[in-house]
Amino acid sequence: MKALQKIKSPIEQELIDFEPYFKKSLQSDIPLLATILNYLYRTKGKQLRPMFVFLSAKLHGGTNESSKLAACSVELLHTATLVHDDVVDESYERRGMFSVKALWKNKLAVLVGDYILAKGLLLQLENKKYNFLHLISRAVQDMSEGEILQMKKSRKLDIDDDTYFEIIRKKTASLIATSMAIGAASATENEEIVEKMYRIGQDAGIAFQIKDDIFDYQSKGIIGKPIGNDIKEKKITLPLLHILNNSDNSERKRILRMVKRRNKNTQSVKELIQLVIDRGGLEYAELRMLEFKDKAVAGLMEFPESDARESLIELMEYITTRKK
Repeated sequence: MKALQKIKSPIEQELIDFEPYFKKSLQSDIPLLATILNYLYRTKGKQLRPMFVFLSAKLHGGTNESSKLAACSVELLHTATLVHDDVVDESYERRGMFSVKALWKNKLAVLVGDYILAKGLLLQLENKKYNFLHLISRAVQDMSEGEILQMKKSRKLDIDDDTYFEIIRKKTASLIATSMAIGAASATENEEIVEKMYRIGQDAGIAFQIKDDIFDYQSKGIIGKPIGNDIKEKKITLPLLHILNNSDNSERKRILRMVKRRNKNTQSVKELIQLVIDRGGLEYAELRMLEFKDKAVAGLMEFPESDARESLIELMEYITTRKK
């Protein structure tokens, strides 16, 4: 947490002001909805995406009221997608706590996710931030496409490297990219800068997701989810994909059969995890993760030196060295 505190230092006041603003956005006069929204607020994560927004804004002229609105829009979208993801993935845990799906079941979880998404979109419309609306809508489209593509590939198990990176670019990286772009858009009207920040954020987001994929092969509970969760959901991520790419045809078929038919079998999942560890799947994934992180840092180095740039670079380091 010390690393995060250092990263936050240039935007400390912005993050303090953001909290009540975000909390207010997660309110409703309907008692049951208010209870669920309050639960989500109390179990919120580190709020990395608002940090990306504020630091990006500060890098390009300084934060303002629009930056706060941008950060709230991004965090509302992130919250909505997590609620929906737990329904899609049939997950009962989120950040080490019960998910909304677990406590209030699927129907309410879907509706609450929809409600939060609508709140974010309305926030932009009410403030006539149509450029923000465009960026957020693009993220919603990308994230939906990424999730659907992953579901399709989980059924057929015919994934390759290009498809894997397309999935994580859309499903995860698009929101971090949007955070960087919308932060810049709150401080400058230079569309080239906004798009450049989007590309930097995309590389950072890919690195972030590869780190999460590595976590799934490590100790239970490290990110509040059971170990081997991706295998149980028949998701072939980069560590396992590397093993498949370096197996002969018969072994590849054997591994895919295990994922397809025995993905709920605890012993089979353990065997696949051990295979990935023994064959260097985690080391390979880490190398690819660092490639994308370094690319993002190189993009940031093209901007003038500042506290915001330094914190963004340290944030890139943090997302690839974090323990959860």
